[in-house]
Amino acid sequence: MITEDMVRRRAEHNECEIFSLEEVSLHQQDIERIEHLERWCRDLKILYLQSNLIARIENVGRLKKLQYLNLALNNIEVIENLEGCESLQKLDLTVNFVGLVSSVLSLQHNELLTELFLVGNPCDQFDDYRQYVVAALPQLQWLDGTEISRSERLQAARGLEQAKRRVRKQEEEHLRRRATEKEAMKEKGDEERKPGSKGAAPVENQENQENQEDEQLDEERREQEFWNTPCAFTPESRLEAHRHMEEKKKGKKKREEKQPKAPRTLITADGRVMNVNEPKLDFSLTEDEENNTIVLNLQVYKHLDSSLLDVDIQPTFARVKVKGKMFQVVLPAEVKPDSSTAQRSQTTGHLLLTMARAEGEIKVMKVVPRPAEERRGVVLGRLQLNPGGLTTVDLAHIVPQSAKEAPPTAEGSSSSDGFVDDPDVPPLMLVRNQEARRRKHDQQEADVCLFPV
Repeated sequence: MITEDMVRRRAEHNECEIFSLEEVSLHQQDIERIEHLERWCRDLKILYLQSNLIARIENVGRLKKLQYLNLALNNIEVIENLEGCESLQKLDLTVNFVGLVSSVLSLQHNELLTELFLVGNPCDQFDDYRQYVVAALPQLQWLDGTEISRSERLQAARGLEQAKRRVRKQEEEHLRRRATEKEAMKEKGDEERKPGSKGAAPVENQENQENQEDEQLDEERREQEFWNTPCAFTPESRLEAHRHMEEKKKGKKKREEKQPKAPRTLITADGRVMNVNEPKLDFSLTEDEENNTIVLNLQVYKHLDSSLLDVDIQPTFARVKVKGKMFQVVLPAEVKPDSSTAQRSQTTGHLLLTMARAEGEIKVMKVVPRPAEERRGVVLGRLQLNPGGLTTVDLAHIVPQSAKEAPPTAEGSSSSDGFVDDPDVPPLMLVRNQEARRRKHDQQEADVCLFPV
């Protein structure tokens, strides 16, 4: 059924307002009947209802502004109840079950109708189908995606009476065939409802099955038999396939309910908190030294409503539930839950949790950079001078003191190397200094003689 909640969910582009809605798409919703739209959305201009199970065109006569109606892939057999759609310009009935070509006469009142699609319907196989439709609807410009030329329209108007007779005969044959198909589907349904039929397994067989594997094999066999059995393409066969798929989904859902998933372990039996990221969100956990806090940045989806988030901060861990999925992270230090804050970014949607630490300041060990030689494992030795020693070399005391104090031998030499220290002989450095001063004095006298005043 078409519900108000369904229409509002499809009206997000109009801020979920349905009274002023001009376009709505209700495709693939398993809708079986058109209702309520002419009262809720009177300003509709475009209506998409393809890929449903609609059997009749109804409850759209008050949509005066409707310009495009898409009813492709449904179970419609007759074109009707569109006389009130005064602004209708395009009608799409692709792959339906329209077998009465004469029902297109109801579209003569839609003077603005320019495009009509009937491809994939039983009437598409009728002889003189196109000629009949072109002659019956002079306002049409396109039929089944092909433009109607002026010559084609004139030719169709001339042979309209003959086309009507041939089309009437084919419609009668189609109605007889449809009656036979309905009777066959009714008999098939009665057989399936009988106990022991192929469509439903007998109760005795279900009770006598030995194990679950046999049940699964039997179900697979019935599934293959259902889809491999040939049948006519009718509205009843489409409904049967749809119901079969619905029953299969319900059976699968019941099996999942019988075998619930094991709950996620958040805290182990010994009290250890686990890190869990069920929503698979990116995050970052950092420490703010200036404010003495721990900051958790969780990259939540941008358009996720904040009512779907549940934040729980404990002294040792932080927990966030995102649409029922659990996110939990262990904190590096104990925090104060009552002093923590949660903020949501309006730009990115990220969730920012700021948690104050329970202890004192954060102590960070600063790493002192080492020399490159030490990092490579090489230790260099250095020669250091004695800072208390002399800064100049004393040439006057080159000779060791032991040589000066050694007693002379009989031959008049020292006992070590035969050197005798004569106190009347000046040291070598002193002789050199005196010779240098004498040469300098002689040079100055020569300069005075060369340049007299």
